[in-house]
Amino acid sequence: MSDEFRQRPDPAVWGDAALNGMVFEPIADERTLPGPDLGVDILVGSNREENRLYMVPTGRFDTISEGRVKRGAEAFGADLEGYRASRPDASPGELLDAIVTDWFWRIPAVRLAESVPGSHVYEFAWRSPQFGGALGACHALELGFVFDHVDDSDYAALAGEHAPADLARAMHGAWVAFAASGDPGWAAYEPDGNGVSPARTKLRAWGRATMVFDAGACRVETDPRAAERELWEGVR
Repeated sequence: MSDEFRQRPDPAVWGDAALNGMVFEPIADERTLPGPDLGVDILVGSNREENRLYMVPTGRFDTISEGRVKRGAEAFGADLEGYRASRPDASPGELLDAIVTDWFWRIPAVRLAESVPGSHVYEFAWRSPQFGGALGACHALELGFVFDHVDDSDYAALAGEHAPADLARAMHGAWVAFAASGDPGWAAYEPDGNGVSPARTKLRAWGRATMVFDAGACRVETDPRAAERELWEGVR
């Protein structure tokens, strides 16, 4: 295998593994997952700035060039100009983080929710103070909150020493309620307005209810960052 191929593997040959480095992944097929009715309740979501975990601690976040963003957008099939339009003041690092976060985490979570009726969707948006605040709502930051253990030193490296306990109680409470009843406390994510009158379904993105977990401001939003989500239609 040539060095050039190792650096730019062909997604047509290797699929998603060429871009995300995940050699083993779950897949859906007609034998193991024959249809959207899995017979289980689903709670799915992502963190707002997932990919910063892999960019900020290494120092890459502040050194991303315009050329690197363009190459990254091309590799992931992203509409770079669409992201620039919704984030006109974003740095190259912020743009690349937004694109990779959506490709790797948010859009797959949305697609799962779209395919399984009755799914509940969340987004973790609390931004860590670590690395001068640049770490943001990064990958794995939510774990201490989900298990209500933000006072555990194991989570301090990501969340800092003064993570909001009220947010941890709210998020943990939602997970416990979902495990007990299938209802975390907010409406299901219904992109097509199932069971709603035709007049209501004409509303833009009706029913994409998403619980946004943030300190002092947990709230349900309808289709957060809809314009960026729509950039991936037919792509991811």
